Amino acid sequence: MSATPSCPLCTRNPLVEIWSDDQLRVTDAQDPDFPGFTRVVWHAHVSEMTDLTHAEREHLMSVVWVVESVLRNELSPVKVNVAQLGNQVPHIHWHVIPRWRLDSRFPDAVWAPARERTPEQNLAWEVFQEQQLNLMADYHHALRNALEQLPGYRAAT
Repeated sequence: MSATPSCPLCTRNPLVEIWSDDQLRVTDAQDPDFPGFTRVVWHAHVSEMTDLTHAEREHLMSVVWVVESVLRNELSPVKVNVAQLGNQVPHIHWHVIPRWRLDSRFPDAVWAPARERTPEQNLAWEVFQEQQLNLMADYHHALRNALEQLPGYRAAT
């Protein structure tokens, strides 16, 4: 279960990495349509949850739930979508996606076509995006602190 060169999730990007340990990392998806969109990525190239041991699955999901909790506390989205698909990139990763009434797809799925916006709605979204971007450093800091409190946490080596 080593890295696969053609897999975009096997390559680590320190510019988007928020936190990591010896098994996984938490990254900022940097999606302008969904400020705060966070991914939890298993380091090893594994495609299905059942390829992991029970303990590994427990650890992975503990991290996903911490991400959701901190995201809710720090950014106050209307809803949070949590998904693990892997159809396009068969490498275990979870999406934790905050949803906003102003996002161009709300209340539809994130992969639905974007809805048309009026100029006023576009302006409101731009103001909202800027507000959310100003919260990202605090969100990332709170997330790192919460993840380091997980039982058995060991810093990545």
